[in-house]
Amino acid sequence: MTPEPPESRTARRARSARPSGAAGLGGSPDEIQDAYLRRAIAEIGALNDDIVACARCRPDDVLPVMSSGSPQAEIMLVKWSASLAERQEGVAFFGRAGTAILKSVQRLGMDPLDLYGTLCVKCTHQAPERAAEVCPPWLVRELQIVLPKLVVPMGERALEALNGLGFPLSEPLRPEPGVVQRFTPTIEAIYVPDIDESLDEQGAKRAFWAAFRAVGDWYEAQPPY
Repeated sequence: MTPEPPESRTARRARSARPSGAAGLGGSPDEIQDAYLRRAIAEIGALNDDIVACARCRPDDVLPVMSSGSPQAEIMLVKWSASLAERQEGVAFFGRAGTAILKSVQRLGMDPLDLYGTLCVKCTHQAPERAAEVCPPWLVRELQIVLPKLVVPMGERALEALNGLGFPLSEPLRPEPGVVQRFTPTIEAIYVPDIDESLDEQGAKRAFWAAFRAVGDWYEAQPPY
C-alpha cells in the first residue's frame, strides 16, 4: 500500500466536521474540505489587503506585519506587537520568537500546521499604544475566519487586547499562566508570558515553558479525528 501524504489534525478535524451526507450533495469530503480551505485562504488574503490599504496607521513606505500559519488552525497564538525581525520580514513569529515556539511545539509533540500566529498591532512605524488606538480591530476578523479551538494570548497587553474586543459571547480572560479558560462557548484560552520578553533570562524562559506546556497538554487531550 502507498501511504497517504501527511495531513494536519486541523485538516482532519475540518473534514470530519462536515455532515455525513455532504459528499453526496456537493462532492467528496476531501473536495469539500478543499473548498473550505480555499475560502479561508481567500478571506485571510482579503483581510491582508485591507490591512495594507489602511491609511490610518502607516505611511506609504512602511508595510504592516502579517500573520503566519494555517487559516484553519486549531490554535491561534497572539502577540502584542512585532519584534525587529518581524518588522524587517513583515511576518509574525519570524526570528527568535518563531524559533522558540517551534522548538517548544516539537518538544510537546504538536503539529506546527495546527498553529496560526498573529499580532494585535499590525503597523510598525509608530508606538504600539498609538497604533492600537487608530487601527480597526483586525483581530476580530482573524478570529472569525480561523475559528480556532484555542487562543493563546502572550503577555498581559495581548490579554487586555482580547478582552477589549467585545467578541461575541466572549468572557473576560484572567492573567493566570497555564490555566485553561473559557473565552467563548467554542474557543478556550491559555494565557502565557510574552515570548519576546522571555528569551534572554533563564527564569523568564522557565516561566514561559511552564505555562506553554499547558498548550501541549490541551492539544494531547483533544479527541482523535
